[in-house]
Amino acid sequence: MGLLIKGGRVVDPAQNIDGIADLLLENGYVKSIGDGLSDDRAEVIDATGLVVAPGFIDLHVHLREPGEEYKETIVSGAAAAVAGGFTSICAMPNTEPVNDNASVTRYVVDKAREAGLARVYPVGAITRGSKGQELAEMAEMKAAGAVAVSDDGRPVMNAQVMRHAMEYARDHRLVVVDHCQCLDLSAGGVMHEGRYSTLLGLKGMNSAAEDSHVARDIMLAELTGARVHIAHISTARSVELVRIARRKGVPVTCEVTPHHLSLTDEAVAGFDTNTKMNPPLRSEADRKALIEGVRDGTIDAIATDHAPHHQDEKMLEFDHAPFGVIGLETALGVVLKTLTRESISLTRIIDMLTRGPASAFGLPAGTLAPGSPADVTIFDPNQEWTVDPRKFKSKSRNTPFAGWNLPGQVKATIVRGVRKF
Repeated sequence: MGLLIKGGRVVDPAQNIDGIADLLLENGYVKSIGDGLSDDRAEVIDATGLVVAPGFIDLHVHLREPGEEYKETIVSGAAAAVAGGFTSICAMPNTEPVNDNASVTRYVVDKAREAGLARVYPVGAITRGSKGQELAEMAEMKAAGAVAVSDDGRPVMNAQVMRHAMEYARDHRLVVVDHCQCLDLSAGGVMHEGRYSTLLGLKGMNSAAEDSHVARDIMLAELTGARVHIAHISTARSVELVRIARRKGVPVTCEVTPHHLSLTDEAVAGFDTNTKMNPPLRSEADRKALIEGVRDGTIDAIATDHAPHHQDEKMLEFDHAPFGVIGLETALGVVLKTLTRESISLTRIIDMLTRGPASAFGLPAGTLAPGSPADVTIFDPNQEWTVDPRKFKSKSRNTPFAGWNLPGQVKATIVRGVRKF
């Protein structure tokens, strides 16, 4: 039996489609898109007044399993994903043990299959144990299901190791994802270095810690020809470096988080540890540069960097609390609220949630073209809702957006032609 979605505003940037249409799904794939479609055997969803988009894709999620299931599990993270409209998520390797071998990669794949919710694509480690020394077994991890490699919050400091990693990843057609941060420059920092860090008496992280590693990775990408993806870009200079590299044809892409688009370091003034993340919330000038990067296409994707932590951990003093916030269930609302205010079109927003991330990682998703996987997100762009962390599907509650009124209510999330939310 199929699924017929009638009368919605179909927005598919990959096909340059934005208009009222019907969408027919059958046997896990898109069968057709057009006006006046019918199928007597299909279940019908009336999408009048709603937006029908390709399923959202999040390139940067921490699921904490294996090893820290008290924070999040693959099941709870996938449930949070579909509640937020995400049909595909990429799981970072900083688990316990680190996903640096095929057995851990297979574990993630198998657990996600058992959950039967969002598609979960593992990201393998660049180096063994993410220690920055010996390269991990990328080929074996790719064979087991990995779509990219990253040492995430433990950036590879040794440029020669990173060069070899890029060459190895290039040969195995894997994307290298880097949390660009010079650990020497950022050591001990807990927020952005600037006016507010001085006023609050907190040690800051200078933007140069990010900028220097973005520049290094771009040069290594140009040298090796590897596909490099800059995670959670946060500074004006980093955006400009990527912009220049793209003009030169360097194979580099990047993502931005909803919290870096919507908040600045001023939000830290209340010492709320839910405003502590890495990279930190930056200045208003940086935030505006990120908006321009979205506007001109320099930034490819919106990614949440969903980082669950137990409430007890986040209740520590600001200096001692862990970095990270969750974002799967608030991402759509936050970006709609923030970017529409900046005159960014709905089509561009959906592009960064669908085609952009799919293209960056080479995923078989991000479009509603006939024959493509039947992953669909349906939402009401105008219906407002209030963020209540107690209602989250995630096991964690560490959000900076509690109490915010947001537009964009997810009405249905469909994966492989089956409604999951």
